[in-house]
Amino acid sequence: MSAVEISSVTKTFGDVTAVDNLSLTVPDGAVYGFIGPNGSGKSTTMRMIANIFYPDSGTIQVFGKARSGTRSADIGYLPEERGVYRKMKVRALLEFYGELRGGRNVTAQVNSWLDRVGLANRADDKVETLSKGMSQKVQFIATVIPEPKLLILDEPFTGLDPVSADSIRSAVIDMRKRGCTIILSTHDMGVAESLCDSIFMIFRGKKMLDGSLASIQASYGSDTIRVEVEGRAALGELPGIERINDLGQVQELRMTEGCDPQQVLHALASRARIASFSVVKPSLHDIFVRIAGPQPEEAPVE
Repeated sequence: MSAVEISSVTKTFGDVTAVDNLSLTVPDGAVYGFIGPNGSGKSTTMRMIANIFYPDSGTIQVFGKARSGTRSADIGYLPEERGVYRKMKVRALLEFYGELRGGRNVTAQVNSWLDRVGLANRADDKVETLSKGMSQKVQFIATVIPEPKLLILDEPFTGLDPVSADSIRSAVIDMRKRGCTIILSTHDMGVAESLCDSIFMIFRGKKMLDGSLASIQASYGSDTIRVEVEGRAALGELPGIERINDLGQVQELRMTEGCDPQQVLHALASRARIASFSVVKPSLHDIFVRIAGPQPEEAPVE
């Protein structure tokens, strides 16, 4: 059984169509990534799954049941806009949320989570004394304490330092191993590539991508050359190359149809010493930009 089934869902706000005839299946027990530019409809879709917004048309089922008028304890939702009772102490706040949503004593779980994310020494401090990243970890714990079957995380890594982000990432992986389904939105394509079993991209309210990273990349083929040259030499125009994406130490060259990579290699070798050269499938970042970037005004090859 799938965790979420969205069928022909449309949601408008006045004259703006936030989600346009969207159909989507989220497999049970998967980490399912939502990507897309700001304003594309990611958060609106998540809120409809969480039963905060209601679709104008179409249907949404969670674990085989149509969404009712009340929030389900089986769903945990961490919104992008963070908000907790800042005057409460950390442990008391988490116990309150856990007992409210789960109907049981959660003190042992709260203590375990605080220790896991490095907040045990702040358990008796008021939330208002915490940094932004610490407050974000508190809200994450509040979301997962009830042990939801479906966890919806809207940009959970934003504002976190690498150590804190790793602790949340580890928690997400552990919850998946225990059978929880996770829907996760992110602007970090590296997170989507490494953490998500499937990736869904929405753009201007419409579904653009849906599948595993491998299947998405396969649909574009191996049309990219990844090259590193010594001395940061300027590449200039190259035969069969329509676009150069400069990533700093590495450049990605997008080939035109029928381009011979050996000709590109020969042209490069006449201009600079090549440290590495490989023909690869496009990265998720590159695919994202191809879909959502300013197509008519693409930067010329330099």
